[in-house]
Amino acid sequence: MLVTTTNSVEGKKIVKYIGLVTGETIIGANLFKDIFAGLRDIVGGRSGSYEQVLREAKNTAVSEMQQYAASMGANAVIGVDLDYETVGSGGSMLMVTASGTAVVLED
Repeated sequence: MLVTTTNSVEGKKIVKYIGLVTGETIIGANLFKDIFAGLRDIVGGRSGSYEQVLREAKNTAVSEMQQYAASMGANAVIGVDLDYETVGSGGSMLMVTASGTAVVLED
């Protein structure tokens, strides 16, 4: 299934707009990742463990959105937007939401 942030697909005609589709995920980082990320804050550099958690959350949200679109008969999702928020006490969890418009593209 094609997933794009644009509102059209070059060379393809949208033959049917199905509607809004979303995918959400909430994922927590564990204590060890928090400790190592804290050390990274002190000495500088990127936090690979948090980057991996973020990537995993994004992939899960997008996959959920694709499955929802496919169940509605779509073969593409256009205008995709990703939102990231921290939730929980002290922002201990990460919520990622993917949303877009499910469409049918010509073959």
